[in-house]
Amino acid sequence: MENKEQAIARLYEVLAGISDAKECALFLEDLCTHKEIEQMAQRVKAAELLLDGKTYAQVIAETDISSATLSRVSRCIRYGDGGYRRALKKDGNE
Repeated sequence: MENKEQAIARLYEVLAGISDAKECALFLEDLCTHKEIEQMAQRVKAAELLLDGKTYAQVIAETDISSATLSRVSRCIRYGDGGYRRALKKDGNE
């Protein structure tokens, strides 16, 4: 039986192998609840807005995200490994 780290690595491999948005949507709809997909979409939108220089208040107004979740997204952008920035193709110089 796979351990948790192997299972997570496999998930990353599966996600990396998805070729387009439609295929990704089909996979995520099978994998996640609708609420989980909404929450992930909200985090992506919040990250985009933060990377575009919006304030916390502006992001909350546009996304209705909780301040705790927004704080986590912000921490990931500022101190994380660059996942949001890479995925959203933001280099910080825009």
